[in-house]
Amino acid sequence: MNERKDIVNIAVIAHVDAGKSTLVDALLSQSGVFRQNEAVVECVMDSNDLERERGITIYSKNCAIEYNGVKINIVDTPGHADFSSEVERIIKTVDTAILLVDSSEGPMPQTRFVLQKALEIGLKPILFINKIDKKDQRAEEVVDMTFDLFADLGATDEQLEFPILYGIAKEGIAKRELEDESVDLTPLYDQILEHVDIYPNRDDEPTQIQVSALGYDDYIGRLGIGRITRGVVKTNQVVTITKRDGQVQKGKISKVFVNEGLKRVEVSEAYSGDIVVLAGISDISIGETICDVNTVEALPLIEIEEPTLSMNFIVNNSPFAGKSGKYVTTRHIKDRLDRELETNVGLKVETLEGADGYKVSGRGELHLSVLLENMRREGYELSVSKPEVLIHNVDGKKEEPFEKVIITLPDQYSGTVISKLNLRKGVMESMGTENDYTKLEYLVPTRGLLGYRSEFINDTRGEGTLVRTVDGFYPHCGEIPRRNNGVLISQEGGTTMAYSLFNLSERAQLFVGPSVEVYEGMIIGMNSRKEDMTVNPCKNKKLTNTRSSGADDAIKLLTPKEFTLEEALEFIESDELVEVTPDAIRLRKKILNEGDRVRLGRKK
Repeated sequence: MNERKDIVNIAVIAHVDAGKSTLVDALLSQSGVFRQNEAVVECVMDSNDLERERGITIYSKNCAIEYNGVKINIVDTPGHADFSSEVERIIKTVDTAILLVDSSEGPMPQTRFVLQKALEIGLKPILFINKIDKKDQRAEEVVDMTFDLFADLGATDEQLEFPILYGIAKEGIAKRELEDESVDLTPLYDQILEHVDIYPNRDDEPTQIQVSALGYDDYIGRLGIGRITRGVVKTNQVVTITKRDGQVQKGKISKVFVNEGLKRVEVSEAYSGDIVVLAGISDISIGETICDVNTVEALPLIEIEEPTLSMNFIVNNSPFAGKSGKYVTTRHIKDRLDRELETNVGLKVETLEGADGYKVSGRGELHLSVLLENMRREGYELSVSKPEVLIHNVDGKKEEPFEKVIITLPDQYSGTVISKLNLRKGVMESMGTENDYTKLEYLVPTRGLLGYRSEFINDTRGEGTLVRTVDGFYPHCGEIPRRNNGVLISQEGGTTMAYSLFNLSERAQLFVGPSVEVYEGMIIGMNSRKEDMTVNPCKNKKLTNTRSSGADDAIKLLTPKEFTLEEALEFIESDELVEVTPDAIRLRKKILNEGDRVRLGRKK
């Protein structure tokens, strides 16, 4: 039986890499959630393999701890701009947010975004200055910068009087003053309970829950996740649902779950203030309100952010199709995308006319490449076109998405980066230098940033950081220069030979090594010139009686460039595709045969 407890809900919000998931780990382990003999994983909330590998949070997650008899529900939110729609909805279900800021970096663009959302709905955040053990920490200065940020974002006087804690999330330490001798997170737990009122007991009122996130379970189907604003929710309760389009329908809740520690526990009833997971309503969606049958009151709808980028997911028709993937047909791809739509609200899927495939739109390159990477690991095989920006027509004028870009880089590289961003139609908003580092703020069309990341890493020798967030739609800004180099295209299928690759490597950067299977139309390298060049990488040296096979020196080849999925998507042009399979990422021309490509070029 689930007894009524005092409840407080908190979200941990911050910029990427500020230590959100690490802090949640520490809160969990110090609250006695793990048994003595239980193995504790680092970043336990990043449960998906991809999240672990990349060290980022993609899906927001809930867990619960108890402190002094109060149940504290904790929500860990993503920091990347592409998942901003997640952050926005989650903040609506909590009483306060812990804003994490790095003690040396200070507030970053994404900090601004998440804080703005929290302040808009009237939350009073707690500031946690993390990583105070860094050599270059400047905690006092960062507090002032954060105060200015609050003021900039129009915080009320009450919101400006935020409590400040200092700490090291990795070691599970929080302090009220920098000099304090604290060994654990007790000051943070105490501060939460002092700063936030317990959720009022509204159990006697009619039920009302707004769905702020979705889940999916293979056995019980779609799950609605949200906070009980008032009333009690019971198993088998009949309810009324107000839909996104204003319609009202009846439904029945088949199961009710709440969080205890990291586990989802089934209960017969849950009380006002708690975050619950409900099963039984198969077509529930974000922002819809579940109400008592006799009292239908819808809460204001939650806006879902518009997609900014689209790609075509096409059935793989290369000569290597079906060699490594289990799921290769349109039906397989459609089923998988439909399943993704169950929980991924920022996504839009439309059928492509005249091709076996779908146009998939999302919030950014990362949003879509995470979906692709997940599909690839599950055994799907498909071809993907170049990402395209979604253009809006407003009163007959074209508008496109722009992003705010903040760059920190060593002074000596700033000239190159400034001229590249200006070429890409970027507008500089501010520039400052400190300790041999330059900080640039730009507004750049999303189109201009496609394919820029790898160039940026090369230009700054890997020492620059580039952070971007979608800022909004602005008037279309005309032509933007494309990739300067052509590619090497394989003329025939076969196995690559070191001899021919060695000859090609003098005028191109290779993407394949020797003894690799290739097919006609596959891209095997980048030409040093503008034109595409069709070559034969499978040719070997002819032997004659005057030349024996061992007469030449051993051939030394440079290591070929290997692409990650994001790099491949950034690299390709509109007449090229990325072939995504469970064991390889290949680049290819849309039209594989050279003769066909030439004929099409003439027609154009």
